[in-house]
Amino acid sequence: MARSQQPEERPRPASTAAELTTAAPAADATIGTQRPWHAMTWLVWAIAATASLQIAPSPVYVALVIAIATLVVSVYGLDSPYARAYPVLVGAALVFAALRVALTALTTHGGPQVLFTLPSATVPDWLGGFTVGSTIEAPIVAQAAYEGFVIVGVVSVFAAFNAVVSHHELVQALPCAFHELGLVVAVGIAFVPTTITAIHDVREADRARTGGRPVRRGRLVRQIVPVLENGLERAITLAESMDSRGFARGGATRAEHAAAWCGAAGLLALGGAFVALVAGGSDVALALTIGGSAAVVVAMVVASRGSDRVRYRPRRLTRADIGVMVGVSLAPVALAVLSATGDDTLVWVASPLRWPTLSVLPVVALAALCVPLVRRPPALGRSAVPAAARATTPEVMV
Repeated sequence: MARSQQPEERPRPASTAAELTTAAPAADATIGTQRPWHAMTWLVWAIAATASLQIAPSPVYVALVIAIATLVVSVYGLDSPYARAYPVLVGAALVFAALRVALTALTTHGGPQVLFTLPSATVPDWLGGFTVGSTIEAPIVAQAAYEGFVIVGVVSVFAAFNAVVSHHELVQALPCAFHELGLVVAVGIAFVPTTITAIHDVREADRARTGGRPVRRGRLVRQIVPVLENGLERAITLAESMDSRGFARGGATRAEHAAAWCGAAGLLALGGAFVALVAGGSDVALALTIGGSAAVVVAMVVASRGSDRVRYRPRRLTRADIGVMVGVSLAPVALAVLSATGDDTLVWVASPLRWPTLSVLPVVALAALCVPLVRRPPALGRSAVPAAARATTPEVMV
């Protein structure tokens, strides 16, 4: 007798934005187990680390912040595309910093300690009339490298934040007025991790087709075309999923109209405050700043109360989360106090050219950024995540 054929199992329709934009691990289903800190806690950590970089941009302190961010990713970065994207983003920042150093060295002249001289050319006056080439000075190169290193530090902090935060919690924690904007930003953040995952999958598939032998002929086409095709399919599927759920389809309510007009008035007031500040009218600028800020806050409250969106089982901040927020906030506060007291090691100047100095107090202040490391996540494993949860739990809900 012929064996009865089993009915073909049809693929489950995608139900979340994250399933369509990122191959996030199924372990994100147990957010409370694997992510011991709330998304807002990590947001405060990222803001505190960035503020510390702005207050103490000396290369030694920037390197210390980058080391802390890398340690945070190594401890809390789950086996996900977001964690694997951390070195890629930091590498892209290094490339940008190197390009910035080259452009600055080629177009800025007039400093002492000439390293070498290149052939020069002067661009037309309508393009600026500056000289490209000529002398390359050591202080200018050092200053450009110093400023580029600060940019690398900022990118490292937010790449670490992107690697350890739960985007689902982050969208849930936003006010209802910013839900659509937060969801769009969360989907956009997933672009780099998704691309990295697609490239890895395409390489594995190409290696399997060739039997593990490296076939260089046509390798670029074999890898780029599937990545682009996969990205287009994900984008179309995501659009269909969001459209089927009526994303941003409902008309604006009266509360949303009122919030929009109030927000526009607040932004105009803040713009007017900037113009008044440039013109020297400090009193007018202060009044417009207060009025504009109040209008923006009122717009947020009105839009949030007028929204009928509900949050499904939102994660609450715990006392430990609040303690970590307070702890990491001590870093920029302590650095600001040291800067006010005249600690000259926080900022490095390239002229005269000298090595940056290190002080103990700023290091102790930056050590507050390690407060999230005092609580390690428990051991992860597939046994800790139910199979049903691994199959259905989203990372970012539409």
